[in-house]
Amino acid sequence: MEALRASVPGTTLYVAVGLDHDDRLTEAKKLAAAEGVAFVDVTRAELDRLSGGAPHQGIGLAVKPFTYTDPEDLLRVALEQPDPPLIVALDGVTDPHNLGAIARSAAAFGANGLVIPERRASGVTPAAWKASAGTLARLPVARVTNLVRTLKAYAQTGLMLAGLDGRAATDLADLELATGPLVLVVGAEGKGLSRLVAQTCDLTVRIPLSSQVESLNASVAAGIALAEIRRRRT
Repeated sequence: MEALRASVPGTTLYVAVGLDHDDRLTEAKKLAAAEGVAFVDVTRAELDRLSGGAPHQGIGLAVKPFTYTDPEDLLRVALEQPDPPLIVALDGVTDPHNLGAIARSAAAFGANGLVIPERRASGVTPAAWKASAGTLARLPVARVTNLVRTLKAYAQTGLMLAGLDGRAATDLADLELATGPLVLVVGAEGKGLSRLVAQTCDLTVRIPLSSQVESLNASVAAGIALAEIRRRRT
């Protein structure tokens, strides 16, 4: 339902035969009809096969392949906005659920888009679509062959680079760069920022944690940082 509300480019809505009545199901069917999306009744076994075994609750939406944005176009559009650019770059985030959740936070807190590497990182998969709750239909995502090169190119246009690093000396609350043109760089689950990416950043900041907790999930850390950046900007 959220995907259809967000005009995710769907092609077919699949609904399992015998599914209990639900207002959300009724709305999903109406939205599909309004968007010209085909509606097909299938058995649960067929829906299991179509979804590759992923949890589907008796309903699924087939979507067109995701169209990535050119990184230069993402930067150009960000620079054209009235507010200072805010771009989120992901360094080796491999979990598509984290990618989708970060996209949702990025959209919620006013980021212009995401930059992700082509290799050793998640792309926009069905799981990422689902975790984003439809926001990937509206948030540009650029996929690049070399993240360090892209970050350096962005820096040459005046954007500052701030990386999240649990070992950094500066707290997130002291990120003075938050109010200006900024790229927030989020590292991989567990490993954090790679060495070259960390060296490319102008500054690294940490989220203060209780001594009983070693680290945060990448999407949670990104959400906290984006919320703090938004707070400082407003």
